[in-house]
Amino acid sequence: MASIVKRLKGNKQARKEHMDVGNYKNKQRTLVFSSRGIVHRDRHLIADLRDLLPHARKDTKLDTKDDFKQIPEIAEMKSCNNVIFFEARKHKDLYMWLSRCPGGPTIKFLVTNVHTMSEIKLTGNCLKGTRPILQFDQSFNDTGDGVVMKEMLSQAFGSPKGHPKIKPFVDHIFSFFYTKGRVFFRNYQVSYDGNDGTKSEGEPLLVEIGPRFTLTPIKIFSSSFGGNVIWENNNYISPNAIRAVMKAKAKNNFMARNDHKRQRQNYLESNQEQADEFSNLFA
Repeated sequence: MASIVKRLKGNKQARKEHMDVGNYKNKQRTLVFSSRGIVHRDRHLIADLRDLLPHARKDTKLDTKDDFKQIPEIAEMKSCNNVIFFEARKHKDLYMWLSRCPGGPTIKFLVTNVHTMSEIKLTGNCLKGTRPILQFDQSFNDTGDGVVMKEMLSQAFGSPKGHPKIKPFVDHIFSFFYTKGRVFFRNYQVSYDGNDGTKSEGEPLLVEIGPRFTLTPIKIFSSSFGGNVIWENNNYISPNAIRAVMKAKAKNNFMARNDHKRQRQNYLESNQEQADEFSNLFA
């Protein structure tokens, strides 16, 4: 884990050394695409991320289920250093692969609690093509896997300075919160509440824009979309296991209700009401 962090920080330092004001030399690009079988909400999430990342590039949907070794080759053809790949399974589950190409590492996440921009109708807004400020929770520095995730997220979501499609000012913040073993993503607008009514002065305010989603880390691999597993989340439970437990529980409840109905019917048959001999006494 320490060697992975050292290598990622080396990449970050190399990018800083090649920075030049006015010239675009930090040519960092992020490939954002998905597999086939993705549902409409996840497709809108990918579209929102592409709009928020001016240095993002897109590609056609990958028609494979298990073999992801061709993704680094696709990233090389697209001249991309980072890859955000969304894998859809059973039209229910969404996984996000975050990789540094071509040497790695790669982090596999489970994406849950997805809310797109058009879905939640938040009041915040930002100009398309502006650079975001990346804000990370202090909890990322407490563990080795958190440090790796912080470096990977900063390199993939951080827009390089001097990019031709990036406007030279900042008006929104990408916030990442690492708590209870999950990473929460939020996007906020930097607004000002001025006393003169122009809202150009005063204390800055944060207004949420969207989208929002939650990432549950599963594994960290040593290379790009493969290699040895250098970290694994022992508290992770797959959605298939959760659905199997819920299905077994529902089946047990159904069987319990049927048993109760059967017992009630047997009781009524064995305890039939006797005819009352005095029923016609006052007729």
